Amino acid sequence: MNSAPGIDTTLLAAGLIFLLALVLGVWKYRQIMAAEDHRAHPYVDIAHRAALLYSFATLLIAVFVELSAWPAWVNLTAAMVVVFFFVAAIASYISHGARRDTTNQFENADRGTEVAMALLIAGEIGGFGVILAGFIVGQLL
Repeated sequence: MNSAPGIDTTLLAAGLIFLLALVLGVWKYRQIMAAEDHRAHPYVDIAHRAALLYSFATLLIAVFVELSAWPAWVNLTAAMVVVFFFVAAIASYISHGARRDTTNQFENADRGTEVAMALLIAGEIGGFGVILAGFIVGQLL
């Protein structure tokens, strides 16, 4: 495959997140089979679904990276900021699922949660915005 730098890294990230989703699916299945009500903990379910969705979102990002007019380092940096926050969110869900400490992480949110959410919003939207702008410039020129 002869692709621009950054695409392979983004595709690798998508593949690793998808593999994580598959492993989380096993964890979810084991909880479903062991529970009296045949339900996994809500955050185990959320972690599994989020990893599935984020793996495909990362594939979408890879397409925009490939077609972006920006230099490879800009695309890769922006893509990895987004992927970092995807993985951080999944890790948070895994943590809550493993600890079984809440069914709503925002129920007793503190200042740290608010800051983390503001960074996540800025990182995901900002990172993808950079890549999307590069795609638009690449298509217009």
